[in-house]
Amino acid sequence: MAELNNIAPVTIGERIVALDLIRGIAVLGILLANVTAFGHGDLAYYWPPALPDGGSAADRAMWLGQFVLVDGKFRGLFTLLFGAGLVLFVERAGADRRALVLQVRRLGWLALIGVAHFTLLFHGDILFAYACGGVFAVFALQLGAMRLLVLGVVWAAVGGALQLLAYATPMLIELGGANGQGDAVEYYRQFWQDRLAHDAQAGQLLAQGTYWDVLRYRIIHQSGLLLSYFNYAFLETIPLMLLGMGLYRSGIFANRAVSDPWRKWAWAGLVAGLALNLAAGLLVWSRGFPPYLTQGIFFGFSNLANIPLLLGGTVLLARWAARPHGGWLAERLVLAGRMALSNYVGTSLVMVLVFHGWAGGLFGTLHRGEMLLVVLLGWGLMLSFSRAWLARFSQGPLEWLWRCLTYWRWFKLKR
Repeated sequence: MAELNNIAPVTIGERIVALDLIRGIAVLGILLANVTAFGHGDLAYYWPPALPDGGSAADRAMWLGQFVLVDGKFRGLFTLLFGAGLVLFVERAGADRRALVLQVRRLGWLALIGVAHFTLLFHGDILFAYACGGVFAVFALQLGAMRLLVLGVVWAAVGGALQLLAYATPMLIELGGANGQGDAVEYYRQFWQDRLAHDAQAGQLLAQGTYWDVLRYRIIHQSGLLLSYFNYAFLETIPLMLLGMGLYRSGIFANRAVSDPWRKWAWAGLVAGLALNLAAGLLVWSRGFPPYLTQGIFFGFSNLANIPLLLGGTVLLARWAARPHGGWLAERLVLAGRMALSNYVGTSLVMVLVFHGWAGGLFGTLHRGEMLLVVLLGWGLMLSFSRAWLARFSQGPLEWLWRCLTYWRWFKLKR
């Protein structure tokens, strides 16, 4: 392993500012998407009737807005950027066996960070899935841009279709398009009642239990979710990483390949994705949010609609980010993107302190509109903390730890 000591990590001056800027936007958007999962049981994340008093009209309207513009979009953008980072890491480390060893080691440590984040703070962790998906995505590093993009689109479409098909039978029953008699109706009704009871039990623990109660519950009853995240990586994470790798290889983030044809197709994909999501969201709303239809649209159909949306939106965002930007907001977004890992995990800590019963005690009490105030608090902390930290240190705290573990060397942190 001594030969790995000759490989040096990227310096501040070698960073691609456009990637940091977009990453900063993505990590802020992820908080907006996740705040409902921090403040309520799992069902409220996608099913408005699980909110206080069965959810208000404003809750339903905000659900529609978030479904169309936020949910799955910023996580998807973050995943695309992670895929671009896989290519960037290998380019900087050298395209040989040493770079692959470092990459796998880097992903292994990320998996452990994800497990710690999952166990200690938030069961909705994405880092473990990124690490698992990244191990498989690195085998596609030898592919060219177009092959990566085609493979990513096809894989993402198949993954979205499989998730949609998983809800096909109960969705058809709810829509009246399948035989709704007998055992099938009773099975799905009872299954949903069990979900409601389980969600209520878990919510009561988070609202009233101690931190150690929550930790014990997560280890004993929720650790199996990590396996489902591993499986989910094959349906969504890996194909989106491939798309990010393909976009990076196309020169999108360096603004080299964003010609007029790219821009036209990007706008077409963005508009088509938004229109499909809006139509699906309105269908769910008009039906009064049937549980299985809501899940099928939220977890299945949206993944299909998000493919053109993410591709088009990322191209347009990259074109904008590659230009020179002044002003305090762009500067702080770049800094927040430079320490996105620390901000992502740090936000979970703040949300735990705000919502859990043993701390801030707001769990299960706020409507979606009220939770926007908590989001603004989180955004303010990320933007201000990133600037204050990076004025004194070369990296975010978790980025520095991750780098030291990856290269198995001690790097200076203070500027």
